[in-house]
Amino acid sequence: MQRRRRTSGFTMIEMAVTMTLFAILVAVGVPTMGTWIKNNKVRAVSDALQTGLRAAQTESLRSSRQVVFALTDSTTPTLYPLPAAANGLSWAIYTLPSMVGETPTFIQSGVLSNASANVQINSNAVAAVCFNSMGRLVNNGTSVTAVTGAGTNCIQPSTPAVPGGPPVQVFAISTPGADRPLQVNLGLGGQVHMCEPTVALSVTHPEGCQ
Repeated sequence: MQRRRRTSGFTMIEMAVTMTLFAILVAVGVPTMGTWIKNNKVRAVSDALQTGLRAAQTESLRSSRQVVFALTDSTTPTLYPLPAAANGLSWAIYTLPSMVGETPTFIQSGVLSNASANVQINSNAVAAVCFNSMGRLVNNGTSVTAVTGAGTNCIQPSTPAVPGGPPVQVFAISTPGADRPLQVNLGLGGQVHMCEPTVALSVTHPEGCQ
C-alpha cells in the first residue's frame, strides 16, 4: 500500500495566525520607535547646544577676551552684527571689542536642528550670554547683537534651577511626542550641565536636574 507523502508548507490558518501576530507586533512597536526617534532628536539638539556653550567659554579663556554666544535663525551667522533670536535654531560665537575702534571677531557657528525638525528650545527669551576672560557669565549692557530689546543683551541669570540652588540660565529642549525632555543649565561660573528635568538629582541619578 502506497502512503501519500505530506507536502511541507503553511496552511491558510497558520498563515493567518502569523500575519495577525505580526500586525500586533508592528502596532505595538511603531509608537515605541517613534518616541525613541523623537527622544534622539532632543538629545542631538541638547548635545549641539552644550557643545556651543562650552566652545564659547573655552574661547573666552583662550583669548582672555569677552565672548558672546548667541542663538539665531540667521543663515549667515558669520556676519556681524548678528540678528539674535531667543529660541533660535542655530548659534554663533564672537569675541567682543575690548576697546573703542575694535570690531567683533567671528569664531564659529553651529546648527542646533539640522536633522531635528520640530524640536523646541525654551530659553526664557534669552538670546545671548556673555563669558568674561575668566570664563564666567557677565552682564553686557550694550547691544551685542543686531536685534535690540529684552533678551538680546547679556544679563547674568538670577533664578535658581531648584529652590535654594545657585542661579542658572536654563535652556529647555523638547519636542511633541518625546517622553524624555532635556535641559541644559549654564551656571554663573560657566558650568554647563545637561540633565533630565523629570529625574530627581541624586548620587545614583547624576543625570537629574532637581
